[in-house]
Amino acid sequence: MAVRMRALLTAAALAIGLGSCGAEAAADRQTPSGLPVPRYVSLKFNQVNARAGPGNDHRLLWVYRVRGLPLQVVAETAEWRRVCDPDGALVWVHKRTTDGRRMTINTHGDAWPLRKRPKLESRVVAYLNSRAMATLIRCEEDWCRVRAGDVTGWVPQGELWGTSDAVQCRAGQKRAATQAR
Repeated sequence: MAVRMRALLTAAALAIGLGSCGAEAAADRQTPSGLPVPRYVSLKFNQVNARAGPGNDHRLLWVYRVRGLPLQVVAETAEWRRVCDPDGALVWVHKRTTDGRRMTINTHGDAWPLRKRPKLESRVVAYLNSRAMATLIRCEEDWCRVRAGDVTGWVPQGELWGTSDAVQCRAGQKRAATQAR
C-alpha cells in the first residue's frame, strides 16, 4: 500500500511539474517571425486583401484601401498575419502587405487634442480629426507622442487606437457592419 501511495504521489508531482513546464514553454514559444504577439503594424499599400484564413485559397472578405492603417497582429503563420483592425474585425493579411511602422488612428467621434507636453493642463497644439491617422513616435509614462503632418503632440496612452498594449480584438467579436473599409 505504501509503495502504491508513493507511486501515486510521484505521478502527481510529475504531472504538476510537466504542467508548469508546458505553461512556461507556451509563454516562451517563438512566433514564425520571432516577433512578439500581440504587436502593431500598419498597411504598406493602398490596397490589401483581407481574407477569412491564412492563404490565397481562403475567401476574400474585403479590400483595405488605406495605406498606413494601424493593425494589431494577434496570430501569425510563416507567411500570414491574423490582424485586428480599428473597427474590431479579425482577418488575415499577407506579411508582405504590412509594415513595422507604428501608426495610430482617432476612433473617437470627435477631434482629439494633441498637447505640447505630456500633461492634461498643457497647451493644445492641434486636434486630430475623427478617423485621422498619426505616426506613433513613442510612449512613456502613460502618454504617447504622435506626428500628424507637420505637427507633433502628446495624447494619453490608449486614447488613440494603436497605443494600448492590450489585445484589441477577441475571436468571435463582430465588426460594425456600417464601417467602410
